[in-house]
Amino acid sequence: MGPARAFLRFICFSHTIFAFPFALSAMLTAAHGIPSRRIFLLIIAAMVFARTAAMTFNRVTDWELDKRNPRTAYRHLLVSQPVAIAACTISSLSFIATAWLINRLCLMLSPVALGIVFFYSLTKRFTHASQFFLGLALSVAPVGAWSAVTGELAPPSLILALSVFLWVAGFDMIYAIQDVEVDQRDGLGSMVVLLGVSKSLRLAKWLHIGMLLSLAFFGWAERFGFPYAIALGLISWMLMYWHLMVGRSIEAANWALSNAVVGLLLTAGIFADLYWKSNSHS
Repeated sequence: MGPARAFLRFICFSHTIFAFPFALSAMLTAAHGIPSRRIFLLIIAAMVFARTAAMTFNRVTDWELDKRNPRTAYRHLLVSQPVAIAACTISSLSFIATAWLINRLCLMLSPVALGIVFFYSLTKRFTHASQFFLGLALSVAPVGAWSAVTGELAPPSLILALSVFLWVAGFDMIYAIQDVEVDQRDGLGSMVVLLGVSKSLRLAKWLHIGMLLSLAFFGWAERFGFPYAIALGLISWMLMYWHLMVGRSIEAANWALSNAVVGLLLTAGIFADLYWKSNSHS
């Protein structure tokens, strides 16, 4: 395995698909289509730098903990700790520089965004609400993308951020089932450790219901039509199916990776809706 591939595996680069589609959804909605090439590329760069900074910070802070978890024990073998620290520093500075190139509001918000995503990595040491802090960390993506396009904060971006918050907190609660024994052994906090598996699954289900309601409200506020409704219906079906599978077998918690399709469906629904509207008005 080459150094570049090892580093991408180290930061689970493929998991970028969780938050990235929500940023694209906010960008498309705020711009009523595709924004300028400059803003589009800067948003992508900001997302990559922010996530790389967050993941490398997480790996450094959890270095010893990851070694004791069978699911994550391989991570410290991929990249050395000094390289991870250097990557975190470079990515953080690059993120702030990218925000500066976008607009003044994004520059002002960039340290706040970094603070939120970094803080999440520490929360499991003192609270069982770490899944909610992860939801908060990923919810900054649509707010940042919206601000990049418009230069201002707006209620629709906060509604979309709420959807991300509820969705991520719910699926990470299910995903955390895999680590409950290790977390209990190491004295780490999670909702699964606090509530147990069955109650955590029930709470995750309610969080995802809240996510669907907030997405429905977002679509109503933005006056989306049939394509968005189809996407929301598919998202609802996927989440219901996943909860059904997890209820039958805890091993289905690993389906969290496929759960990333939720964001892609949302982006596709918004893009199709905007395209449909532009054609109907032409």
